[in-house]
Amino acid sequence: MKESLFHYLEKSHQPSLRFTDAESASGKSWEEMIIPLPVAPESPKNLIFLYLDNSRTSVQFFLSALKTPHCLCLLNAGLASTLKTNLEEIYKPEYILDKAREQEPGKMLLSESGLSFWETGNKSSPLHPSLKILLTTSGTTGSQKLVKLSDANFIANTRSILDFLPVAHTDSCILNLPIHYSYGLSVLLTNIAKGGNIVCTNETVLMRSFWDLFRARACNSLNGVPYTYEMILRAGFEKMEGLNMKYLTQAGGKLGEKALQAMTSWSLRNKTPFYVMYGQTEATARMSFLPPELLAEKPGSIGKPISGGAFEIEEDSRELVYTGPNVGAGYSESREDLREFLPQSRLHTGDQARRDEENYFYITGRLKRFIKLFGNRINLDDLEQELRGKFECMVGCSGYEDKHLLVFSDQSTLLGKEVQDYIFGKFQVHPSVVKYLHLDSIPLTASHKINYRLINETYGR
Repeated sequence: MKESLFHYLEKSHQPSLRFTDAESASGKSWEEMIIPLPVAPESPKNLIFLYLDNSRTSVQFFLSALKTPHCLCLLNAGLASTLKTNLEEIYKPEYILDKAREQEPGKMLLSESGLSFWETGNKSSPLHPSLKILLTTSGTTGSQKLVKLSDANFIANTRSILDFLPVAHTDSCILNLPIHYSYGLSVLLTNIAKGGNIVCTNETVLMRSFWDLFRARACNSLNGVPYTYEMILRAGFEKMEGLNMKYLTQAGGKLGEKALQAMTSWSLRNKTPFYVMYGQTEATARMSFLPPELLAEKPGSIGKPISGGAFEIEEDSRELVYTGPNVGAGYSESREDLREFLPQSRLHTGDQARRDEENYFYITGRLKRFIKLFGNRINLDDLEQELRGKFECMVGCSGYEDKHLLVFSDQSTLLGKEVQDYIFGKFQVHPSVVKYLHLDSIPLTASHKINYRLINETYGR
């Protein structure tokens, strides 16, 4: 019988493992975190919807559900009620964990710290035995498209990550990335496996209280997507005192050149490793990393594949293709899709890449992040990075049906005419098709990435 993710974590963790509640500062052991859930026996396998935040109670319910033989779908607790209802109609879960609702979805089985566990009464089609976790892709919120993953995918990826990240049982890790997001979930799993202190909180890096908590709980690592580092650098991270950092990690997209330079300088100055990594939810979490000692030598590189993984670049499209045991079984868009689990040997990432003479890889763009205006094929990722460097502020780029270019920023001093003139000088694109927006705040997905879809839907036409 194949090993389950729960069993792997249970046998791997050290006695030092603690789950600390941010507010009360109280800690719980692994044994105290696992509570019995009143679910059906193993056959047939059921579907459990878990609407999670980063509270200790959410983590507790996740781990307790992980012990069951059933399949877990991890979702954002902050989803709009209409999106929740839509997903539940499509996937018909047998059980739901969520905060109290005006209309209960079924029979209440358990309630703890504002979270309630219900049996829905759904009698749906059976699930494939290998299916263990469903995750949304990083760019979606209430989309019905979910990634299908197995216990084996998570075990393989966790082991590979621990081959290079210096996670230890003496660490104190703060959960600043959502655990329903593949990167945040990976942070949780790797730290459980090593047995350190895990600080559970819904505070964000933009709050002063987060950094007060970071110091008070003796946290010594930080994990973030590009937006995380762009924002904390703007907030004065380089001058912060009293941070006992052991290492930092970054994934979830390409970090802007200026922010990367700043983090590289900070890393060298403070002799603290900064790990730039590359991953996708379709491969559980992470696929490559750049050794911190090469940050200055190979700026912008995603490094080499993790142990057990391999990259190749397709000759015609320049698309990066990954193979490894952490690659899942593709997508589902309905309950019926959960009856199959066909592991994919190759993951087409959708990213274009190049390889240098020492076999280090660099992402050069997205196959779909292009717009064509007056015959000019514009790489939106490249333009976005260029505008951020030129105007030294947060700038985003999107496009609508090759009709116009949409540039947006939360910097009030940046003028639309400056942007239009710069783009005209570079691409000879007439200002009439360059739309500039000043936003009070840039909308983000649940995984802290720019929500291009919402921006296009709201402002694109």
